[in-house]
Formats: sequence, C-alpha cells, structure tokens
Amino acid sequence: MPLHDRILGHFKASAQAKLATADALAPHIEQAARLMVHSLAEGGKILACGNGGSAADAQRFAAKMVNRFEQERPGLAALALTSDPSTLTSIANDYAYEQVFARQVKVLGHAGDLLLAISTSGNSPSVLRAVAAAHARGMPVIALTGRSGGGLAEQMQHDDVLLCVPAESTARIQEIHLLVIHCLCDAVDSVLLGVEE
Repeated sequence: MPLHDRILGHFKASAQAKLATADALAPHIEQAARLMVHSLAEGGKILACGNGGSAADAQRFAAKMVNRFEQERPGLAALALTSDPSTLTSIANDYAYEQVFARQVKVLGHAGDLLLAISTSGNSPSVLRAVAAAHARGMPVIALTGRSGGGLAEQMQHDDVLLCVPAESTARIQEIHLLVIHCLCDAVDSVLLGVEE
C-alpha cells in the first residue's frame, strides 16, 4: 500500500472511531465533568495519573486546569502525579514501580478530591493501585480507558465514572482519550463560567 494511502487510512480510521463512540461516551463525559466541577467548587483538587502516553495526557489535563483551556478563567487545582521524576524514581527504587502513584495519592489526596486515572488497557498495575488508594481516601475516580476497561472497570464504585473507549487499536484509543480530555476541559469551563446552555 502506498504511504500516502496509509496516512489517509489513519485519518479515516481515527475519524470513524471518534464518531462511533461519540453517542456512547457523551453522557459519561458530562457526568465526569460535573463530578470535577463539584470537587473543584468544594475546594477539592484533581489528581491525574497514567503511564507513557497516558502520563502525557495526565500532564496535559493538569496544565489545562491550572493554566487555561480556551477561555480566560482563574486557575483550577489539578496535579499530574507523573511530573516529578525525583518522586517517581525514589518511590520506584525504594518500594516498587506499582506504588509510584498510590503513594502520592495517599499523601496528597483527601476526601473531596478526585482521581483521573488513565490507562489504555485498563490493566496498568500502578494505575490500579492509585485507584485503590483513592478509594481508601474517600476520593471518587474518573477512569479513562479502552477495550473492555480491564481491571479499572472492575474497580469502579458507585460514585465513580468509567470512560471506556470500545476500540482495540492503542492509537485510536489514545486519540479519543485526548479528545475526551479536551471535552472535559471545555465542559468544566462552560459550567464554571456560566456559559452552559
């Protein structure tokens, strides 16, 4: 297959995957955004975690909250648990990599806060441990995952929100995760700034 056609194929597959999941995900994205708004309005903060590309998504989300998305507004309390190499490597070295997020949640997370847990497969041990730590702290969880949801789907409790992209391709799942993060940022801003219609 010519390279040009392969490139066009990626664009088409991405667009098709997004359209195929839009109706199913939209109500859950709205529920997640309202959960975020409630936490932030009550003085809570959002902790975000993930590995690899999901770590980058966690950092992107936190940056858009602390700084801004597309509208001017005061900063919102969010922290990516992926951003401090000294903390990550000391926990991984002294304990185990599976503890790198959970240990931070135990220290930084409180009832009223929220955890955004991102895992393409839903089976990342470090993210699963973070969810367990969040639940132990009385924190609701928004899980952003793919395929069948994996272990993350099994950990969800009554106040949690599962945002599962029902695709098999890692690339397609991660592309939709980025769109979901942008939808969450826009929805939070729309509610907080009173522009929701």
